[in-house]
Amino acid sequence: MKIYLLTHERELDRPTNTGSIALSIAGGDGGLVQRVIWSRTSPSQPLLSVLESGDSGLLYPQSEIAGPEVSLEQCEHFVLLDATWQEARKMYNRSPYLHPLKRVALNVTETSRYTLRRNQRQGGLCTAECVIEILRQKGQGALAAEMESEFAAFNAGLVEGRH
Repeated sequence: MKIYLLTHERELDRPTNTGSIALSIAGGDGGLVQRVIWSRTSPSQPLLSVLESGDSGLLYPQSEIAGPEVSLEQCEHFVLLDATWQEARKMYNRSPYLHPLKRVALNVTETSRYTLRRNQRQGGLCTAECVIEILRQKGQGALAAEMESEFAAFNAGLVEGRH
């Protein structure tokens, strides 16, 4: 299993980027999480090769795009758009190679605990929360718990103004 964070370049310098949490806990050489910088004109060739394998899914809300959803169990690789909701929408619309991907549904009943960008999408989860859920539902409970603890500390820092 591999989780690809397709990251908008503006997210790289934002102290509020939660994708960095996922990378710090589960990234690195041979890690489960990998960051790929999104480019409208020249998409990552290694990512395109993975997407062509047919066992990849895009984690993206049903209300944003048409098409059927599949469960996490039906995919081995996952693509998350790591950006604000407005940027993610543009990334998806400007990336035709993402359009044929199966859309993955997260079966989550909890609301987001992220305190900064909540107003951007009702019912949406931040990148770290999505990665935590994928890990949890794919049998990586210990890693998910470690990431959840780091996310809670990160989120508390936002509330206290440390970021």
